[in-house]
Amino acid sequence: MKDPTFWIEARASGLAAYLALTASVLAGLVLKSKPFGKALKPASVTDTHRFLALVAIGATAVHGVTLLLDSTIHITVANLLVPGTMPYRPLWTGLGVAAAELMAVIYLSFAQRKRIGTKNWRRLHWLAYGVFVAMTVHGVMSGTDTAKPYAVAIYASAIGAVTGAVCFRALGRVTSGARESRRAPSPT
Repeated sequence: MKDPTFWIEARASGLAAYLALTASVLAGLVLKSKPFGKALKPASVTDTHRFLALVAIGATAVHGVTLLLDSTIHITVANLLVPGTMPYRPLWTGLGVAAAELMAVIYLSFAQRKRIGTKNWRRLHWLAYGVFVAMTVHGVMSGTDTAKPYAVAIYASAIGAVTGAVCFRALGRVTSGARESRRAPSPT
């Protein structure tokens, strides 16, 4: 019988990476939400957001390394770096590889914000939503535990929380825009 340690670790680290990514996205949304923006210190929330992103990257790296070490699936380093080359469900695992690489680029952009400009940095940062969607699809379509109740609960909770936070943030922008237009002087 094969030792399942690496297979269990690969699955656990994949879910841990997804949870950390979800928490980082939520922290980023809280940072820009009007009601929370005044109650929380932006520097603290930014530090938390960046830390959670780093945890997600670290857990993703553990996920990849444990897949390499596992004997259940035979993959190479190239399979972990080149999207679509994994022998197991290449489309869905490739989506995870591409999302992980983009997550790392977005994280590294924090240090390059002044160099690339705030406008370009924000454009790049918007791709974090795509990373979240891609990682969700990757987990659901290539995860071996997807149908298990705990996995369903994790994915449903993450999708619900991020969707709710996005709507809350969008609603805050709409209502604050309406308030500002009511305060603007009449053009007559």
